[in-house]
Amino acid sequence: MRIGLDIMGGDFAPESTVLGAISALEDLGQEDTLVLIGNIDKIKAILDRENQPHDAFEIVASEEVIEMDEHPARAISRKTKSSIAIGFHMLKNGTLDAFSSAGNSGAMLVGSMHVVRSIPGVIRPSIASDLPKEDGSRGIILDVGINADCKPDVLYQFAVIGSLYAEHALGITNPKVGLLNIGEEREKGNLLTQATYRLMEETNEFNFVGNVEGRDLFDSSADVVVCDGFTGNVVLKEAEAFFKLISKRGLMDDYFKRFNYENYGGTPVLGINSNVLIGHGISSPRAIKNMIIASKTVTLAELPLKIKQAFN
Repeated sequence: MRIGLDIMGGDFAPESTVLGAISALEDLGQEDTLVLIGNIDKIKAILDRENQPHDAFEIVASEEVIEMDEHPARAISRKTKSSIAIGFHMLKNGTLDAFSSAGNSGAMLVGSMHVVRSIPGVIRPSIASDLPKEDGSRGIILDVGINADCKPDVLYQFAVIGSLYAEHALGITNPKVGLLNIGEEREKGNLLTQATYRLMEETNEFNFVGNVEGRDLFDSSADVVVCDGFTGNVVLKEAEAFFKLISKRGLMDDYFKRFNYENYGGTPVLGINSNVLIGHGISSPRAIKNMIIASKTVTLAELPLKIKQAFN
């Protein structure tokens, strides 16, 4: 398996990205190749300092960097020699099996939708975030940011895609799918959730368990929670704020530690023709390592193939 990493992406790149790549080697197999895309001189300087042989990786040169504050679409089209653009080109032509970056998230989404492209039949790709469950299991919530406004058929597709992700990447048998709402009753919610509920309750494509409320996110009510990207992003940011507050007040325990984004590394873009993961801009070496491992997990799950089969 060939996993590409944008070495120039992130607030602490290339230091964090190279160190994260070195750390990930111990969790990759001999059949795996980690491809570092970035400034060769800077990459080799950090490898030399860490006494890491260059041939432990494949290094691909890039001459440009898409900065965090650049306009995503313009940057992708103009900076064709950037690490992100090169990564997507390699992914599209099949020389990478997965590509991840903690860089400009907008550029990563543009590349996902306009270079790799959506799977035929998928109305809108989505991104998911982990939900640490109190019983020790994992769930997901989607969408968490790229689809602020949705229609019922889009939310229905999120449920199909999220269920496939939970089953094949997280190993959850017959995952329970819930619709995020302001009440459990069928008639609760706004026009969007009411119409979506009617679509979902008649399906046999996934295991729909009905509406779930915000208080149900971290228990066993649902393995997959579906919502529009506006609502999902509010939930995600609130969870991040909650983790910071717990840490600041010295109330941390093993469960709350699972809210640390570093544990997951990055989130996959679901519904596109290949494997793309987007990391947090402030990613540490540990987060980069876990994003690389997550890239392998998602690739082994063959999610694009599973989604294509579901939509065709």
